[in-house]
Amino acid sequence: MAPGTEEQAHDAPERRFAWLRAASDRVPTRWFAGIGTVLVLVVTAGFGGLAAVEAPGPGEIEAGDEYRNDQYALTVERAVLIDELSDAGISLEEGQRVLALVVEAENLWSEPLRATLGGGLLDAVTIDGLPRGTSVARVDDATYAPWMQPGVPLEVVITWAVDAEEFADGDRLTVVLNDQSLYTASFVSAGSSWTDPVPAVTLAVAIEDVGAGADTEEADDATAADATAPADDTEGAAG
Repeated sequence: MAPGTEEQAHDAPERRFAWLRAASDRVPTRWFAGIGTVLVLVVTAGFGGLAAVEAPGPGEIEAGDEYRNDQYALTVERAVLIDELSDAGISLEEGQRVLALVVEAENLWSEPLRATLGGGLLDAVTIDGLPRGTSVARVDDATYAPWMQPGVPLEVVITWAVDAEEFADGDRLTVVLNDQSLYTASFVSAGSSWTDPVPAVTLAVAIEDVGAGADTEEADDATAADATAPADDTEGAAG
């Protein structure tokens, strides 16, 4: 193996994830209070009775805004379309690419949460029109299905396998952030879990198509290395 080849291969996953970290200027995070479900009672004019008004739909925020509920603090930073991202724990079939959301997430509950289990980030962060996400991984070290400790923010990537022609650069996604209810078991079973996701807020985010990601970067590096390498003087020596 040529010098440096093994090191380059080792660094490939980290460099691929660097595409996810390479946002231009992060949108400043604005504090966004959790939106609860509101039940409004109005006095009916003709009958003097009370009628329940249907609860309002999800609120709207912007990419880079923070949303908080009893379980998570969530900030959707960007959306990326990439040829593959196996380091994040997602496998593709022929004709598919990876759609990924980069999200800063903090566990606000008192106990650790597994990002990929029921009631985790795959249920808290969804995309309108797509099924539940496939995988969650940390952006900094590509740890798949990370445990989230209380009060420790993590930057994660949430992925979906999509048809290669389904999305393009600049397309806008509707991301849904869900509130979940804490269920405490009793009698036979024990423990607590988060269930029943309900849309709380939505936001629109534009897709950035980064192509092959790290593979493209490595090809550019190789070209640059060839251009700066000293010329082969074998022929001159022979002469």
